[in-house]
Amino acid sequence: MTAVNHSSLQPPSFLLIGIPGLQDLHIWLSVPFCLMYLSAVFGNFILLFVIVKERSLHEPMYLFLAMLAVADLVLSSSTVPKALSIFWSLSKEMSFHACLTQMFFAHVSFIAESTILLAMAFDRYVAICNPLRYTAVFTRSVIAKIGLAAIARSFCVMFPTIFLLRRLPYCRHRVMPHTYCEHMGIARLACAGISINIWYGFATTLLSPGVDIVLIGVSYVLILRAVFRLSSKDAKLKAVGTCSSHACVICLFYTPAFFSFFTHRFGHRIPHHVHILLANLYMLLPPMLNPIVYTVKNKLIREKVSRGIKCWCPRQQY
Repeated sequence: MTAVNHSSLQPPSFLLIGIPGLQDLHIWLSVPFCLMYLSAVFGNFILLFVIVKERSLHEPMYLFLAMLAVADLVLSSSTVPKALSIFWSLSKEMSFHACLTQMFFAHVSFIAESTILLAMAFDRYVAICNPLRYTAVFTRSVIAKIGLAAIARSFCVMFPTIFLLRRLPYCRHRVMPHTYCEHMGIARLACAGISINIWYGFATTLLSPGVDIVLIGVSYVLILRAVFRLSSKDAKLKAVGTCSSHACVICLFYTPAFFSFFTHRFGHRIPHHVHILLANLYMLLPPMLNPIVYTVKNKLIREKVSRGIKCWCPRQQY
């Protein structure tokens, strides 16, 4: 009987109003959102195509980069199209189950990307600190298992949130001041206590991306210690160069995400539209900039990408 009552209190759909207080600017905000999303999709597809096509790039570092590109595509595509639909007043409604599905894929791809970044940090650690064991450690089988582990870990972390949200009564509350569905945004519409949701969200953030960033930091401390022990200046520069692109991607990924997380929970004096903009920023900024960073910083990828673009572009007839 309780389940029936709860299901009757679940709204058939949510009404997403976009960025509260900035509704008059939605059409203008859609321009950078759309351009950033198109850049993210194009850049990650190009990167993924080049890595798959070029056999010389079928190495651990580049295979991890391909996984990162897939996670970026899922992360941005799960949220941005709906945000653009809201900005353009095409559709602001989303069914309850579609909202849970969007929330699930957005958070799963975020945690999976965090796991892949951790694996890439370990890859750089072994390559620099223990290069003789690199090929023995990162076999094709190990890389495949790491990819499956990233998916399994993110699935196990986020799957309980579906039941935590479904158990809540919403008393027909359906107006959500956001551009996409996320865990705490849905939970705050409930007309019952959400302390379990709050603590579960806090614990999963600290125990998944939080642990990842700590382990990544430890790996880079060990890498820097090994680099400073190198006698050759050229060897030091080469070692730093191989890690610089990954370090940039880590900063791009975690900085807006953690800033959004902590302001969402502790920055109560920060205007609500700033929270929503930050939440959209970490869904858009890393997927857009990651391909650019790796293409600019990695000479081999830069050469393969430029060669691929030249092959696609039709030769002009004179």
